[in-house]
Amino acid sequence: MSKTRLAIALTALIAGGACLAEDAKPAAAKPGPETLIATVNGVPYKLDLFRIFFAERAQQTRTPQNQPAFQQQAFNEFMGLVVASQEAEKRKLQDNPEVQAAIELERMKVLSNAALAAMAREIEVTDDELKKAYQQLEENTRTEYKARHILVKDEAEAKKLIKELDKGADFAELAKKHSLGPTGKSGGQLDWFDASQMVKPFSDAVTAMKPGTYSKEPVQTQFGWHVIQLQEVRKAEPPPFDEAKPQLTAIVQRQKLANQLNEMRNKAMLELNEDIVRIQKPDDAAATGKK
Repeated sequence: MSKTRLAIALTALIAGGACLAEDAKPAAAKPGPETLIATVNGVPYKLDLFRIFFAERAQQTRTPQNQPAFQQQAFNEFMGLVVASQEAEKRKLQDNPEVQAAIELERMKVLSNAALAAMAREIEVTDDELKKAYQQLEENTRTEYKARHILVKDEAEAKKLIKELDKGADFAELAKKHSLGPTGKSGGQLDWFDASQMVKPFSDAVTAMKPGTYSKEPVQTQFGWHVIQLQEVRKAEPPPFDEAKPQLTAIVQRQKLANQLNEMRNKAMLELNEDIVRIQKPDDAAATGKK
């Protein structure tokens, strides 16, 4: 089978379909849980195992799953994983305590994720809960800023530009002429942003300014020295309630799931090996001066 035909076959197998290459014979039946993708050195490997590996790789690389080149790459990586794991078993590395612990940890992660997914599917979200979450979203809407800036190498040049602004110079024209930043050609114009999107010295300066003013002192960041002009301030409007419902539903589900998990932890019977782990009591913390 050529690489192209292998990719076509992989597409069909990953999707669980039965259509391979145009001139290939139709599959006798839809692939099931016992369907193999390959047998390597006499060891069979199930298609479902590869599907999980393939989905993880696609998510990690953010690559569309229907790209033949990526399908080929993923299959080659899977085969590399197969032969390397077989080599580990030949060397009896599965008996190594650290390897056993790592395998057990991965097993716990898989089971934990499966349990959390099952619990999430069982969570029901009411309209009242969605409305309450939307109200919180409205109350926590972020403040956004629209500004221009001029970026230069040293403080002296920035101060010189501020003096020119004091004399009535046009901010955008100065930015086009002097700014080292990528926005210089557009007059230093920045897109709407909130304070968290900017480095702290820049955001501190902007949040302290009033619309229509510019910074009277240069602002230093790791990029250089800035002169900033604040143009507008607005509250970011949340999307309409109906549009926000899927996002709100996910938020409420996560909150409920976190509460369930916390409740399960609190109810769990815990016996610690106190030679290794010791829970500090409140009076102990006070005695040691720790918070």
